[in-house]
This record gives sequence, structure tokens and C-alpha cells, in this order.
Amino acid sequence: MALVKYNNNSISAVTSAASIPSGAMTLIKTLTASSSSTLSFVDGSSDVVLDSTYPIYLFKFINIHPATDSAQFKFNLSTDTGSNYNVAKTTTFFKAYHAEDDAGSALANEPSDTLANGTGSQVMGSVIDNDNDACWDGMMYLFNPSSTTFVKHFISTGASLGSTKWSYNDFVAGYGNTTSAIDAVQFTMSSGNIDSGKIKLYGIKDS
Repeated sequence: MALVKYNNNSISAVTSAASIPSGAMTLIKTLTASSSSTLSFVDGSSDVVLDSTYPIYLFKFINIHPATDSAQFKFNLSTDTGSNYNVAKTTTFFKAYHAEDDAGSALANEPSDTLANGTGSQVMGSVIDNDNDACWDGMMYLFNPSSTTFVKHFISTGASLGSTKWSYNDFVAGYGNTTSAIDAVQFTMSSGNIDSGKIKLYGIKDS
């Protein structure tokens, strides 16, 4: 493959920088929990973009700490800018876990944490300790939420220090069973508040 060598003349010949990409992933919004019952990203509210601007959206979860021991971190979707978080979802959930004292380990399907066209919140973090050194960290991709043709797929994974000192790695995938545009996503704990932590929303370009 031939090497291309640029010189001062070639750079000075550039008349427009509009075609030079600024990066494939753009930070849209950061929410910080402080004894928060919910954290919600609503399109058009508080500078949140969750529309056709990007075909892929990425949520990053940083040091999500529950107020209640053994809480589960969950999410739900909305088609009416957060008036209701009740989109029907079909999902699959499995996790790997290993004890801190090496007392046991396993890779297991978790049918109790899956949904079959259910409108309730979907578990992402299965078991999270509330000790001061415990948290859940992970990410979730949401694909083409503005589509009015296809269902809305999502994939998430995360890691936590669970109660009784186990390391958990959670894996979730599924779809929101709607052809309406998804315009809001809400995160909660199964019990108690999100004591602390950050959630960052990014938009990802397809080219």
C-alpha cells in the first residue's frame, strides 16, 4: 500500500473543514445521582437528545451505588416523553459470578430477571451491595430509538460487587416491542434510591 505524504501546499489547499469528522461518539448529557429515586433522559428536556440525530445511543454507568443492600439496577422506556415508562419488552438475562473467598462460581441464566413482552422495568444489575466500597459499572446500547418501523433493540453488560462479597458480571439483551419512537429512558433501583453515581449518554454516528 502506497504512503501518502502531505506537505504545506496540500494543507494550504484545504478550503473547508466541514467534511473532517469531529469524532464518532458525542457526549450528550451526564446525570449525577444524589439519593435519587430515578434518573431520566428525556428527549428535548435539559439538553437531552434522543431522536433521529444518532442511530445508536450509548449509556455508560459509573460507580452506581445503591442505598439499599442487594438492590437491582433497572431501566424502562417511554414513547410519550416520560409520561409513562411502560414499553413492552422481551429480554434475556444471564450472569457469571465468583465468590471473593473462592467458595464458588457459576454461569447461569436468570429467568426471574427476564421479561416476556412485559411492561415492567428490566433488571440490568442483578445484585449490588450497599457497602461503601461496592457499586455497579456498565454500559447499554440502544439502537435506532427513533424508528417508526422496527422494534428497539438494546444490549447491556455490567459488573458489580454483590452482597456476601461476590463478583457479578451481568448480560442483558432484548427489544422494546413497539414501532413508536422511544424518546425517554429511566433508571431506578428495585428498592431504595440510587445513592450516588453517574450516567453518561452518548450519541454514535453510523459513518
